[in-house]
This record gives sequence, structure tokens and C-alpha cells, in this order.
Amino acid sequence: MSHGPRSGLAAVSSALLAMSRHLEVRDVLKTIVASARELLDAQYAALGVPDDHGGFAQFVVDGVSDEQWKAIGPLPRQHGILAAMLHEATPERLADVREDPRFEGWPSAHPDLVDFLGLPIRDGDEVMGALFLANKNCPKPAGGCGFTADDEELLGILAQHAAIALTNARLYERSRELTIAEERSRLAHELHDAVSQKLFSLRLTAQAAATLVDRDPARAKGELQQVAALAAEAADELRAAVVELRPAALDEDGLVATLRTQVQVLDRAHTARVTFAGHGVKALPAAQEEALLRVAQEALHNALRHAAADHVDVTLFRRGTGAVLRVTDDGRGFDPRTVRRAGRHLGLVSMRDRANGVGGTLTVESAPGKGTTIEMEVAGG
Repeated sequence: MSHGPRSGLAAVSSALLAMSRHLEVRDVLKTIVASARELLDAQYAALGVPDDHGGFAQFVVDGVSDEQWKAIGPLPRQHGILAAMLHEATPERLADVREDPRFEGWPSAHPDLVDFLGLPIRDGDEVMGALFLANKNCPKPAGGCGFTADDEELLGILAQHAAIALTNARLYERSRELTIAEERSRLAHELHDAVSQKLFSLRLTAQAAATLVDRDPARAKGELQQVAALAAEAADELRAAVVELRPAALDEDGLVATLRTQVQVLDRAHTARVTFAGHGVKALPAAQEEALLRVAQEALHNALRHAAADHVDVTLFRRGTGAVLRVTDDGRGFDPRTVRRAGRHLGLVSMRDRANGVGGTLTVESAPGKGTTIEMEVAGG
């Protein structure tokens, strides 16, 4: 953060571009608050997104250290000046917020705010939040506010673009939720089909074995061995589906830990040896991490269910500011050209779409009897 104000069209343009660059709501809020504080040269800035219970679902500050923020305590409630901006949807420019009749005080560790400028963030009739600044870094007229009408106009522009950025971020998160729901629905459908077929075959084979026990024990023994094999396959299908349906812990654990955990579970669930190695990968944009995880899952699915592989190796390593995912198996392999002509994609179209969707690339190397290597690269953030 610079120590002086940035002014002019270039500074405003930089702030607006920074807002539009982020897709995660929390990142958008942080960018809005930091941009507002810098452009208007204020000591403090904050943005609150209200919930439906008199509090705030999100509350982001700039100009307060982590230690100060922890000492302040719980998030504020919707009262006083904040409530006025949210409920009345009116701007507030005050010489001394402490002298306003609506002021209700703050915790002992809270910084001392004096001159104040706040605006609601609106999308049509909906008030999405409140953006406010305090303590302008400038000489103040006696009894007057350091924030000017020009400051209010500039903050109004930022608030309008903040509404657009927040709306886009909300739409992005909803689209991700829909994508996850669609993915879970697809997996549930696959699970139903695969396991139903296995259980149907299991029942028929068991019935055949029961009729053969007395008159042909040898054939009955063979049928019972087939029952055991079918039961093992059904168990593998269930275990693999549970792993894929379980929500990925990307937000909490990160991509490397999430991949390692899933590989360990698959290694225990299948007869094939499944290994994972990660080398120097730093945190990536959330969309890229999710795409890498889904491509890894699809590639593992192909190797374990279709390729009859004995070994599957998953590696994730750093390349420049980005990362490369490589999934290699020693299975039966295939001719990618033949697969495309036959209309069987083994999830390749889905994987390419995921890679392209985050600006990445996907390459597939395979040949009959030679195993398969799937590699995806992303550029990072």
C-alpha cells in the first residue's frame, strides 16, 4: 500500500480492473476495500455484507493489523451509522462520527474514527453491502470533514463497480455449486448403473450356484467363485464412488494434500498400486486447483476401471509460476485416434474442457499395450 493518494483516471482504472480480476467473493471484497482506502487516502476502510440475522456475513477491513482485529472481538452488528447506510440506503459524510446521535460506541480495542464517509453498495433495489472510510489523511477545516464531495463521488463510482464485481462473484460461485451438483449427479447415476449391474449379475450367479450344488458340485464351485469376484468388483465400484462423491477439501487442505489423500484411499480400495508425488507446488487460483483435481480424478477413474493397470502414478510439480499434473498408468492403453472416431472419449472431452476453461493445456499419450500418460499444465496466477 502506498503512503500517498493515487489520483486520476489511471488509478481509478487500475482499481476497477483489479476488482474484475477476482472471482472469489472474499478476494473481491478485499480488493474493493484496499482500492478505496488508497484512492481516497484514508487511514481506515471497511466493507460489510449483511446477513439476514442483524449481523454481517462478510466484513473486510483495511488499515487494521491482524493483532488489532483479533483484539477488537466479534464482528459488528447492523446498528448505528452502518444500519442507516444499509436500511435507508443513504450516503453518510460526517465531520465526527462520534458526535452523530446514531453513534453507539465501539469496543475498547477499536481504532478511534473521526471523519467518516460511507455509501451503500446497491444492485437495483437490493443493498448488497456498505463501504466506508474513516480518518482522511489531510488537514481538516475547523469542525469540518476531511472527505469532500469529490471523494463521495469517487467512492460512489467504486461502490457501483463493487456491486457489479460482487454480482459476478456470486454468479461464479453459484455456477461452481451447480457444476459440483451436476458432477455429483453424474457420479450417482454411474454408481447406480455400475453397482446395479454387478448386483444383478451377483444374484443370478448365486441362484445358478444354488441349483447346481446337489447335481454338479464342481460347476457350483465355479459359480461361487464368480460370485466372490463379482462381489469384489461391486465393492471396488462403491469405494471409488464414495471417494469421488466426497467433497474435496481444497479450501481447507490445498491441492497437494487433497490429491495425496484421494490417491491413498484409491490405493487401499484397488488391487492396482496407486502412488502420488508432489514437488514444490505453490497455491494456485481456486478455479485452476479445482480443474486439476477433477482431471486427476477422471484420469484415475479411466486407469483403474478401464485400463486394467497394475500401477498408476500421479505427480504434481511446479513449472514457472504454474503447475503440471501428470497421471501415468501401465494399462492396456488405446489409440486416441480410434477412440475419437468410435465416439468413445473415456472422459477426454471433459478433461480438455476443464483444462481450456482455466487457460490450461491437456496432452494425452497412449498406444495399445503401452499404457497412458495424461498431462495438464496451468499457468498459475
